[in-house]
Amino acid sequence: MEHTHTGVAHEGHTHDSSTKGIWKTFWILLAITVFEVGLAFLYLEFDFMARWMLNGIFICLTLVKAFFIVAEFMHLRHEIRNLVMTILIPLLLFVWFIIAFLADGESWKNMRKDLAPGTPVAPATHITNEPAHH
Repeated sequence: MEHTHTGVAHEGHTHDSSTKGIWKTFWILLAITVFEVGLAFLYLEFDFMARWMLNGIFICLTLVKAFFIVAEFMHLRHEIRNLVMTILIPLLLFVWFIIAFLADGESWKNMRKDLAPGTPVAPATHITNEPAHH
């Protein structure tokens, strides 16, 4: 009897391995999402932390979920470091770009509100360096 290897056996093994990785990623994403939803409901019920802190937690958890999605479904988990950096660095610059434009837009909105026609102007105070006369 000869021992022969068929491509079908190897293909089934790799398919099983990738399916296992997809399910692992699914459960991790599900756990993070359930945690986020639970945290949101707890915040609505008890208001136990500052809103900006809650938003920061949500942003961090969303970035973790994005990492798992990119790593598993875009197959970057097994890629070389330079390829990952060519994707990660522009992504971080893009996030910074969005934050900078949001801050600039907020500044512009406040400036327009302060300089709108009909906005009362605070009276000017006259400051002198002369000694008071008695």
